[in-house]
Amino acid sequence: MTASQPAPHTAPSSPVLSASQVQPAWHALPADEARERLAVGEAGLDEAEVAARRVSFGPNALPPPPRRHPLLRFLLQFHNTLIYVLLGGAVAALVLGHIIDAAVILAVVVVNAIVGFVQEGKAEAALSAIRDMISPHANVIRAGRRTNIPAQDIVPGDIVLLEAGDRVPADLRLIHARNLLIDEAILTGESVAAEKHDAAVAEDAPLGDRCGMAFSGTMVAAGQGAGIAVATASQTEIGHIQSLLADVEPMSTPLLRQIDAFARRFTIWALAAAVALFIFAVAARDYGWADALIAVVALAVGVVPEGLPAVMTITLAIGVRRMVARNAVIRRLPAVETLGATSVICSDKTGTLTRNEMTVTRIVSSAGLLRVSGASYNPDAGAISGPDGAAITVRDDDASTAALIISAATLCNDASLRPRDHHARDGQWIVDGDPMEGALLTLAHKAQVDPDGWRSAWPRRDVIPFDSVYRWMATLHAAPDGDGVIFVKGAPERLLEMCAVQQGENGIEPLDMAYWRAAIDAAADDGERILGYAMRHLPSAAARLEPDDLREGLIFLGLTGFIDPPRDEAIAAIRECHAAGITVKMITGDHGATARAIARQLGLSQTPVVALGADIDRLADGDLPAFATRTDVFARTSPEHKLRIVKALQSTGAVVAMTGDGVNDAPSLRQADVGIAMGRKGTEAAKEAAQVVLLDDNFASIVAAVSEGRTVYDNIRKMIAWTLPTNGGELLAVVAAIIMGFTMPLTPAQILWLNLITAATLGLVLAFEPAEPGVMSRRPREAHAPLLSPFMLWRVLFVSVLFLIALMTVFFFSATRGDELALSRTLCVNTLVVLEIFYLFNVRYLNSSSFTWRGALGTPSVLAAIAAVTAGQMLFTYAPFMQIAFDTRPVSLADGALLIALGVIMMIVLEIEKAILRRLGLFGLK
Repeated sequence: MTASQPAPHTAPSSPVLSASQVQPAWHALPADEARERLAVGEAGLDEAEVAARRVSFGPNALPPPPRRHPLLRFLLQFHNTLIYVLLGGAVAALVLGHIIDAAVILAVVVVNAIVGFVQEGKAEAALSAIRDMISPHANVIRAGRRTNIPAQDIVPGDIVLLEAGDRVPADLRLIHARNLLIDEAILTGESVAAEKHDAAVAEDAPLGDRCGMAFSGTMVAAGQGAGIAVATASQTEIGHIQSLLADVEPMSTPLLRQIDAFARRFTIWALAAAVALFIFAVAARDYGWADALIAVVALAVGVVPEGLPAVMTITLAIGVRRMVARNAVIRRLPAVETLGATSVICSDKTGTLTRNEMTVTRIVSSAGLLRVSGASYNPDAGAISGPDGAAITVRDDDASTAALIISAATLCNDASLRPRDHHARDGQWIVDGDPMEGALLTLAHKAQVDPDGWRSAWPRRDVIPFDSVYRWMATLHAAPDGDGVIFVKGAPERLLEMCAVQQGENGIEPLDMAYWRAAIDAAADDGERILGYAMRHLPSAAARLEPDDLREGLIFLGLTGFIDPPRDEAIAAIRECHAAGITVKMITGDHGATARAIARQLGLSQTPVVALGADIDRLADGDLPAFATRTDVFARTSPEHKLRIVKALQSTGAVVAMTGDGVNDAPSLRQADVGIAMGRKGTEAAKEAAQVVLLDDNFASIVAAVSEGRTVYDNIRKMIAWTLPTNGGELLAVVAAIIMGFTMPLTPAQILWLNLITAATLGLVLAFEPAEPGVMSRRPREAHAPLLSPFMLWRVLFVSVLFLIALMTVFFFSATRGDELALSRTLCVNTLVVLEIFYLFNVRYLNSSSFTWRGALGTPSVLAAIAAVTAGQMLFTYAPFMQIAFDTRPVSLADGALLIALGVIMMIVLEIEKAILRRLGLFGLK
């Protein structure tokens, strides 16, 4: 009966499972039993049954994720302690009547909220990207007829037909498969398409080993098949991943946690100090209520770092720009800094740590082992060498076993190899067809063989394509001498069963099964995929090739071993990670032996500890953190495994970066502190769930981004180390004036001027600082370390006191010589600006001396900032309209020289302090 012929509908023999019931392990059931459980006959379901099941199961579409109202999402952007502090600063400016300054602060708050709102909206698009993975249409058999229907109309029990190029529309239990290959990379991470058949497998088989299943969202690479829909919508594997993704709460970044903690403590201390100062001014110094309030407002204006969030945002944005040059696109701004705090990188294997280009590494014949060098499809990048290291080439009349193996590999082959561009200038070659067959053509070139020439000399007469049932491919050729030759390649175990003899160097000899099994085991131990080769001579060139032609007369030729080799730059990057105190773990859907071999070659460990997904299943959540910490490689993993691994590592205090490219990676990408998606081969779901996208899918780019992230964090620390002491000097001056009962050396308006002009110039310039030497030779910072380390606290206090001493010296010096108050205050403002400029040169190198030629020259950004702030101060001091606005007076040349001398003295004192701390080893400085 053909698919188009009608047939009576088979009545259900048992109740059909509903969507709410526990689904059986369909991959472990024989196809006939799956058909029986779903009550479907050869002709498929009729329309009445489809309608009934649609009521029970609903449409085959992933449900839209629940989302917060946009207005609520926007308002929640303001729910942050530092934002409250900024709003307090705006209120303080309004109290003083500085409407423009208050507007600037409010603008910063609103812009930050808008940026956060937009970025959060993009994050939620990850769920929508997964929903779009469902195929829009599908071919099914209903009531005995083939029909094309929208994929959302599929119900459990539908018989779905698959062809090359189709996207699988639901989870299917296969009932027929012919040469069926399905690309399941989005679920398993495997680079090679999975072979499919209709046989049942063990119930505990990993997802990648469920050969009798086709999963929703995957792509049919080759062949044909048919399957019964056993799961639709949320019940599918891809639906299960969506539910995992929806349950993941995005992690706050280390920097945001530190800023939030700092802002909370800062707010408490600032409010307490303001209240205490107000009470002291009124009760102990007989200030009036209005005067006391003005003093407290001056304190608030001096202490609130108005420009801090804006400058930090700009610093992160500059880091984003730098990372683009290192092939890393940042989708969420805080991820820039989080990369710098990364202590564990969990990386996918294929294409990230490896080249994603299958390469032949060995040829095994009865005569021994030949090694093949080169790690790409480029025919010119490598050679074949014998035991003595001499290069091996193949002539047209060569009858050696190696030549016969290369002949079989070249002729029993449907792939083609071509340069990426016409002249192959970039050395990049592309395979059209199966990657392993492409690697065999590269092997032929390395033996100085022209595959096109051989194919012309040995024309193909017929072919039996590869089939997952018999696990081999055979081609019939006309030999140049007129005879016929059959070449066979396939699973070596299967070919050895079909052969009784082997090709020896001196002719045909009995098959040495022990020798070949040892060779297969050796290649498998090195993580290689293996193909076997055989041939049969025919007395004359036949026109047709039948399976019966292979029942006798086959001669076993030998083996080739393949591997997806590690990237050279990934090996160097992992070495750099280890030097930087970053642990690298491989998480892959590939087999354990392959992953272990690649891990050794990459240098993850000389004796990598490998765990399988089944090992993770046996562990309770409480036991997993210690297990995950000591494991180097996780193989045959599912989305749940990856998610549990990331959570377990995070529970130990690690800052985890996770790479991925498939839909199966989306939950763990979102859970990780930094999710890193592949830009070239990554799915849209992975890119939407990630904070970082790699343009070149290269692990080395991750390490480069980590280096940039550390530089960004260093620059943020420098900016804070510069901002807080300068504000601290102003704060101490106000407090000293109130406690000691003398006139304020600065007015609130002058304090605002100082904060605004210097933050927009001197504070901002630190965002452009290049990396300090040794940025990747120190361990990652602790994720829960406070923003103000002991050294930073000491530096804030020490520099604030130096600023206070210099300020009071200038103020009282001016007063004692009889200067009017307006001139004394003008000198104080300029004193602070000069000190801030000199302190800028010191803070550019927190961990090393600033007395170097590089330190003295600064950078173009530093020099431009100094020029800008100097010009601003000239206006502030000498422009009549500024003198009216801020009550300033002109400063003499002699007084200006005195202020510069104070700046030089402070610079020398700070360099001596830094040298003493390094010599004593205090605060971790060396």
